[in-house]
Amino acid sequence: MHIWPGSPYPLGSSFDGGGTNFAIFSEVGERIELCLFDDDGTESRVDLPERNGLVWHGYLPRIWPGQRYGYRVHGPYEPAAGLRCNPAKLLLDPYAKAVDGEIEWGQSLFSYDFGDPDSFNEEDSAPQAMTSVVINTFFDWAGDQPPRVPYNESIIYEAHVKGMTMRHPDIPEDVRGSYAAIAHPATIAHLKKLGVTAIELMPVHQFVNDSTLVDKGLSNYWGYNSIGFFAPHNRYASFGTRGEQVYEFKSMVRTLHKAGIEVILDVVYNHTAEGNHMGPTLSFRGIDNQAYYRLVEGDEKHYFDTTGTGNSLNVRHHESLRLLMDSLRYWVTEMHVDGFRFDLASSLAREFHAVDRLSAFFDLINQDPIVSQVKLIAEPWDVGDGGYQVGGFPPLWTEWNGKYRDTVRDFWRGEPASLGEFAARFTGSSDLYEADNRRPIASINFVTAHDGFTLQDLVSYNEKHNEANGEDNNDGESHNRSWNCGAEGPTDDDAIYALRERQKRNIMTTLLLSQGVPMIAHGDELGRTQHGNNNVYCQDNELSWVDWEAARYQDVLTDFTARLARMRAEHPIFRRQRFFQGRPVRGSNIDDIAWLRQDGQPMSDADWDGAATQTLTVYLNGAGIPDRDELGMQIVDDSFMLLFNAHHEDQTFVLPDESYGKGWKTALDTADPLLADDRRRFPAPGSTIEVTSRSVLILQRSF
Repeated sequence: MHIWPGSPYPLGSSFDGGGTNFAIFSEVGERIELCLFDDDGTESRVDLPERNGLVWHGYLPRIWPGQRYGYRVHGPYEPAAGLRCNPAKLLLDPYAKAVDGEIEWGQSLFSYDFGDPDSFNEEDSAPQAMTSVVINTFFDWAGDQPPRVPYNESIIYEAHVKGMTMRHPDIPEDVRGSYAAIAHPATIAHLKKLGVTAIELMPVHQFVNDSTLVDKGLSNYWGYNSIGFFAPHNRYASFGTRGEQVYEFKSMVRTLHKAGIEVILDVVYNHTAEGNHMGPTLSFRGIDNQAYYRLVEGDEKHYFDTTGTGNSLNVRHHESLRLLMDSLRYWVTEMHVDGFRFDLASSLAREFHAVDRLSAFFDLINQDPIVSQVKLIAEPWDVGDGGYQVGGFPPLWTEWNGKYRDTVRDFWRGEPASLGEFAARFTGSSDLYEADNRRPIASINFVTAHDGFTLQDLVSYNEKHNEANGEDNNDGESHNRSWNCGAEGPTDDDAIYALRERQKRNIMTTLLLSQGVPMIAHGDELGRTQHGNNNVYCQDNELSWVDWEAARYQDVLTDFTARLARMRAEHPIFRRQRFFQGRPVRGSNIDDIAWLRQDGQPMSDADWDGAATQTLTVYLNGAGIPDRDELGMQIVDDSFMLLFNAHHEDQTFVLPDESYGKGWKTALDTADPLLADDRRRFPAPGSTIEVTSRSVLILQRSF
């Protein structure tokens, strides 16, 4: 086989119509073999002939899209020095745009003999390994334009490609669980009904199922175990894995964009599937272990781990940073995605020990003309020292607001002394973001997510029930801030059932009408349950999939959620671009926001400090919105009064005097989701009004 010198750029495999260029970085490699595989598995090897700037490269004519390949890197194997080259192990291309097959776990994938970690294993791993695939990058985007929805107009919907669609009766069985299923009209119709503007897909980078889970008959369902940062996960493709997954992913994005829905990817750049020093050799470890992984200083045999997975990406090395940035740009420019949610983002900012806002990672993101223009969402913590960084990311970023989640849960379960904290979270968490000149949109508000209880389980269980995971219920978070409303799990008690339904509506109302950007976990609007399991990371089955048939009994909640989304969209007072100031508006004596007691009088310091206080009236002055529309005109909206009652008994509220509004009408009532009770529709200023226990009543100024 004759190979030409080719080019060191771009990295990965690049088909040009007549052949394919191959380029791979390795500083420690002394010789690199390109391995090509026929359909029957026959392997052909050829040395890459050139090395330029630490990149090995070569060009092969007549190598077409669909060609499977891998690498073997010859070099030093000295684990104590952090060197782990082993040419017996077939390695995935870190820049592979598609991956074929999946891991078959066994001895050959490891560079040492089981039971003897200091040995050197020379068994060929090719029969058990995945292979990289050459792809054709052409795709007819048909004039695709990203929706570019402003943050303050966004509603994010976190979803799992398989879990959301696997049981949908209107999607053909051979399509369910795939990218095509996410783009199916039935899926899009549901998202549009909910007012969703962006779907945040749980990891779709090629990932690996851990051997420990496979041995138990389980799998790495969530996908937080990446091995290919450019390749769409092949098992989510409905019709092929030799590049077809790339076409299907692009088709999904194009279809969602036509519906006005953005695509955000949950990305896992903080670690890879190769695990700790006892893990398999699949790609990065065998190519250049020191470059790609953070090693313990003075003990290079072991990995510095702030992710809890065994390794951390070496963001102090130029090649790891290059990989990360190239991957991000690829997904924006070639795959047309609209943003990223960074898993354990704090770990990416650790150049040394501490999380550093001035790290190279933040600098590269900030100055990049492509990546800096899309939505950037941080999970602002990791498992290392000082890793909890809610409110600590730079101005370009938004953050999963873990404090919002905890506070809203505490408030609605009746936790004492949560009122002031609740007010701060409801109004956008200015205490976390305003000092850095960030705005309410910096807060990605959520109460539930993939990790933890679903909304249904949050109001149905006091304790986790993770026995199905095979870890004796020791996995998952034990402090869930949940409340079962009087019975653990399913119940026939009508009163408990009614309370749970009301609590779900309370939480949805709080989430969708808070300042900031709301995120709904898939299926919460459908009453999805995991039967008390708060850690279904390994459950690729009916326990974790959305049950669309059972969802028919949750029409009231689904319609209620959709009504809240419309209310948010129609009224900019609920999605301001700037924080409330608590100052009078336009010369009046009424502030842009007012906090009132049950008697209609302003809250005092003592009222905020009262540990037993579980009621609150919030007045939002629609005339006091400091935002402007596209034409530069001042935005004016209706004013609203929100009466929160987290008390276990009905409470009497007094409406404030007519300076706040001369007339009011009921806009929404979580105790009366269909607004069937007409007697409460037009309360007058100064009148009393009964608010049902554990409910929210929203009044809209009528004149």
